[in-house]
This record gives sequence, C-alpha cells and structure tokens, in this order.
Amino acid sequence: METSVETTARKRPARGGEITIRGLVLGAAITVVFMAANVYMGLKTGMTFSSSIPAAMISMGCLRLLGGAGILENNIVQTQASAAGTLCNVILVLPGLVLIGHWQGFPFWQTSAVCLLGGLLGVAYSIPLRRALVVGAGLPYPEGTAAAEVLKAGEGGRSDLRALMGAAAIAATLGLATNGFRILAEGIHGTVAAGSAVFRIGTGFSLALLGVGYLVGIGACLALLTGVALAWGVAVPILTALGHGGREAPAVAAEAVWSGEVRLIGAGIIAVGGVWTVASLVRPILDSVRTALEAARGGGGAEVPRQERDLPITWVGAAALGLAVPLAGLFGWFSLGAELGLLLPVLVAAASLFAILAGFLMAATCGYLAGLLGSSSSPISGIGILTTILAALLLPLIVGRAAGPEGDRFVIALALLIASVIVTVASIANDNLQDLKTGQLVDATPWRQQVALIAGVVVGAAVIAPLLALLYQAYGFVGALPREGMDAGNALPAPQAALMTQIASGIVRGELPWAMVLTGAGIGVALVAMEARLRRRGLSFPALTVGIGMYLPVTVVMTIAAGGLVGFLGERALRRRTSDGDGAAVAVRRRGVLLASGFLVGESLVGVLIAAADTLIGRSNGLALVGPGFGSAATGLGVAVFLAALAVFYRSVSRPPA
Repeated sequence: METSVETTARKRPARGGEITIRGLVLGAAITVVFMAANVYMGLKTGMTFSSSIPAAMISMGCLRLLGGAGILENNIVQTQASAAGTLCNVILVLPGLVLIGHWQGFPFWQTSAVCLLGGLLGVAYSIPLRRALVVGAGLPYPEGTAAAEVLKAGEGGRSDLRALMGAAAIAATLGLATNGFRILAEGIHGTVAAGSAVFRIGTGFSLALLGVGYLVGIGACLALLTGVALAWGVAVPILTALGHGGREAPAVAAEAVWSGEVRLIGAGIIAVGGVWTVASLVRPILDSVRTALEAARGGGGAEVPRQERDLPITWVGAAALGLAVPLAGLFGWFSLGAELGLLLPVLVAAASLFAILAGFLMAATCGYLAGLLGSSSSPISGIGILTTILAALLLPLIVGRAAGPEGDRFVIALALLIASVIVTVASIANDNLQDLKTGQLVDATPWRQQVALIAGVVVGAAVIAPLLALLYQAYGFVGALPREGMDAGNALPAPQAALMTQIASGIVRGELPWAMVLTGAGIGVALVAMEARLRRRGLSFPALTVGIGMYLPVTVVMTIAAGGLVGFLGERALRRRTSDGDGAAVAVRRRGVLLASGFLVGESLVGVLIAAADTLIGRSNGLALVGPGFGSAATGLGVAVFLAALAVFYRSVSRPPA
C-alpha cells in the first residue's frame, strides 16, 4: 500500500506554495501553545504527546479561513509546530539539575542553549539519515503516515475525510471521557502472586495506541509482546521471589522492581540493539552521504528531483562542526565554578566530543524506532537513561576528586546536562524523520521541511526556559520547592527527571544495580543474533523492540499489540472472504489507515485541550466529574467500551469495501 501511495505522490504536481510568511507565523504560534501543554503534561506525568497531527488539523482549519492554502503549506506548518512535542523532551532530564540543588531555577541562556544546540544538531543529523531510514529502509513511520493521511483527506474526497473525522470524533469522545471526565478507566491491569513471585498482565484502552499497532504491523507487535513476557513473566517474578520488592504489597513490590531494576534490563537490550541497528545502517548512511555529495558537486542538486532535495550536505557538515564551538562554550560556562584548573579544557573537549558522537548514535537509533513504532512510542526516556549512564561513567574518569568539596554534585549535574543535550538531539532527529515521511507521502520538498523545523527549534528554544521557570515557581517539584510555605501536594513530580537523577547519583556514588544493565546487554546480544538469522530468511524480529517491550508500561505495549493483532487477523479474514485478495486488501488497508489515523488525531487533540484546561484550572484532573469511589465502575465501563471499539475496528478491516 505504501508503495502505491508514494508512486501517486510522485505523479502529482505540487500545488500552492510551501514556505510562506503566514505559515511560519502560524507554525510559531502553534509551537508555543503546544509546548506549554507538553511541558506541563511531561512534568506531571512523565509523558509528552506528538504535536504533528493536531498541528496539521489546526493548520488546515486556520489556512482554510485565510484562503488559498494547499497541502504543501499545511505540511510546512505541522513540520514546524512538531518541534513543540519534541524539544519538550528535555524535561525528561534537565529538571534534575534543580532536584539536586545545582540550579535554583532555570537560567534562560543555558536552558535555551541546551535546546537550541541540541535541536540544530538533531536537524543536521536527520538529513543524511533521511535516505537511509525514510527512503531506503521500508519502515512504516505510523505517525508520519497518519499525518499524511490527515493532510490528504483535507484535500481529498468527502468519503476519506468523513472516515477520518468519524474515527477522530470517536477517539476524542472516549479520550475526553477517560482522561478528562474520568468516567472511563485508562486501562486495566492486575497482579497475581504465586508464593513470593509476582506476575502482572493488563492492557490500556487508548484508541490512539490501537491505531499505532495497526499501522506498525504484526512483526513489531510480536517483538513487543516478547519484551512484555520477559519483563512480567520472567524477570519481575524471579526478582520478587528473591525478595527484591521487600515486604511491600505484591502490586507495589512488582511496580518497584520493574521501575528500578527490570527497566534497566530493557535499557541494556536497547543499548545493544541500538548499536546493532546503527551498525546495520552504516552502509545506507554512507550511500546517502555520497549521493548528497555528488548532488552538491553537480551544481546544488539541479539534476535531483525536487522531492529528493535536502539541504546541501556540505552546509550540513559545516554547520555540525560549527555547532561544536558553542556546545563547548556551554559546557565550559557550566563548569567554571568547579575549580578544575587545567582539567577544564580537557573536560570540555571530552564532553563536547561525547555529545556529538553519542548524539548521532542516539539520533540514528531513535530515527529507526520512529519508523518502526512512531514518535510517541519511541523510548526517548530510555535514550536518556543510556546517555546518563554513559556520561556518569565517563566524567569521574576525567574529573576524579578534582572538582572541590561539591565534586560529586557537579559531576552528577554535568552528566545530566550532557544527557539533556543528547536527548534533544535524538528527539529532534526522531521527529524530523517522521515529518520527512509525511512530506514524502504528500510530495513535499525535504529541504524546505528542514528549514521549517529549524524555525521550530529556534522558537521552541526561546520559550522553553520561561515555561519551565513559570511552572517551577507556580508549583515546584516534589523534593524541590522554590519557596517556603508552598503546598507540597501540588508539586509536579517530574518523574523521568527524578529517575535520571537517581541513576546518575547511583553511578557517581557507586550504588547503581549494574547486574541488571549487564543482564540486559547479554540478552540483547542473543536477540541480535536471532534477529540476524531471521533477517536472512526474510523475517523481521527487531531486538531493539524487545527491549522497548520491557521498558514501556505493560498497558501501553498490550494496547499497541492489540492493534497489530486486529490488523493481522482482519487481513486473514478478508482474504478468506474474497477472491480478489490483493485488490481488496489494498482498499481495506487504506480504510484501516484512515481509521487508525483518525484515532491518533482525535486523542491527540483532546490531550492538548485537557492539558490546557488543567493548566488554566491550576491542578490535574480539573475536568473530572467523579471521584476515586467511581473507580470500579469506570473500569467496567472502560472494558465494555474498548471491547466494542475493538469489534467495530475488526469488522471495518476484515470485510471488503461495499
């Protein structure tokens, strides 16, 4: 199906302008609004949402009012605004500097520099990765595909738009009832104790994740389920049986063991799988760079079709090298008070080199994951954990005890700062490749999208520090309140940043459970060997995805897997019911993609509205209509509604079109 869509896109002439002043202004405005919502949600829950699809919907509506807009201009607006859901990932690490007391707030220039320099490096890295991952790897890029369907439905026939908007309305209604009014539960899970061993199973009720599973397909979903089985069927039961959960209740013990130890096993698998993934991409990346250099020598790409023109690779290379200078300045500025003497230039050089090289490694890994599972399901926090571990290991080797009486805190702080830069690099590359897939499907010009994302990075970097400072002064963080007398109950948990801080502190002070990380690395080696063998037989079972299955919450993984299973079973049923198996499958697959895209659209938009409402009200769950006592009823209603949605979705993707 994907090939036919791309072929159609190549035949269709470009309509309207792409980069326009009004489009850049609109994209900047959407960036600021979505960034505010994402920062609040991320500090509250540890999760952010992709803003590409909501931005595409808002852009279509606004530009239609202005008149004269085309699909390419809409695409540029959503590309620029997608930076809002991406730069905000810096909150997964950076608040740790406040939690350990190294910062007393968020200094504007240093905070902005982290986002600006990391974001620009992410854009630069995504350019040579485009041909390798978007054009040549055959990855589904579910959210990029969904955004393209949104844009095309806005210009296409009424039936496409009606299907997409109908699915969006259903998902939005259920999302509001779930995350807003709280009359439906978000999911269901339970723990079973067999002696002192604890098992867990469950699923979420998110239609957006169901759509992601349909878009990514059964192969990736089976790998995710393998990760769940290893985590909750093997690792957690063994560790709890060995007493790692202490004397807590089984559910509490299982959650603590998974969060503090088993996720580190997943991180070890992700590390090995990431290295393997990047190693397997070396040849296509080098081919991409060689093609770009040939285009540059041929007169700026005059012979290259418009749909394949990136920013000149020579400019990109020069910019990446040039960014090393201000990056070194940032690390040097941050380290001035550490009493390092002659070690300062050595530390700055090592930190800069590490950020640049590890940034590319993580950008390639995240770009691959975005293509496989989508931006929202890409484990950016896992990337944060890995880079925090590596930075916290590297820095004491250089600094030793030379940083003065506050040396440990400085080393932890610098490790978190470096990890913040790398997370930003990986996040932007992750998002940009998803956007470039959208552009490929709507016949856009890659270099114009890359310019638009640079504009989004600049705008986002300018507003991130004031937003963080505003929320910190208004609520504080758990364990770090800005003023005496504040209500600790209203403090924002910043859960991911607290985890990164715990890991960095554990390494520097010799308290990290290394056995878990090394166990994960060993499992990762075995899985990579199996992946290589299956790949020679034409089968896909990515080791990296198994690690993600261990790392992500079970309710998230099981919901994604349900979507993949519905798609697989639906296609099998369809082929049994019709003689024209391939033709009917293409038509039904398109209908399924529209419905899955609509699920993503509706839930994403409602997520933005709920975040905005909670921000205005000044507390989470501000729209809730029921209290905690309604929990059992909400669970029952959630199960019934989700099963009904599964049945309707299966019927839609298992029957030939009328």
